[in-house]
Amino acid sequence: MSAFRHVDELEPLAIWQGVTARAVVSELTTFSYIELEPGSHVPEHQHVNEQVGVLVAGSARFRIGDEEQELRPGSTWCILADVPHEVWAGDEGASLVEVFAPRRDDWADRERLAPSPPLLFP
Repeated sequence: MSAFRHVDELEPLAIWQGVTARAVVSELTTFSYIELEPGSHVPEHQHVNEQVGVLVAGSARFRIGDEEQELRPGSTWCILADVPHEVWAGDEGASLVEVFAPRRDDWADRERLAPSPPLLFP
């Protein structure tokens, strides 16, 4: 198997309603390209994975623990393990890149969606 792939070759996963992820998984980490449809909401949740990311397009409002902030392209975040967080996509949706450690094994049971070109990497 090759060490290289293009994001449009990655199978989209239905994470929540209106939220899809394409993931590259290694032994220790998950690298993901995530798209949120306009107005979608990632409900409050927490997990054992640390999570760092950058907003690459659109807009979003994040709540991490007790802190909430409106994000624009170039904004970054760091979510430590077991910290509650949630996200609201802006009117134009949002595209973001995130890394999780340890890897997101809990995504293995997510619905696989039909292949489609990602918004930013057609």
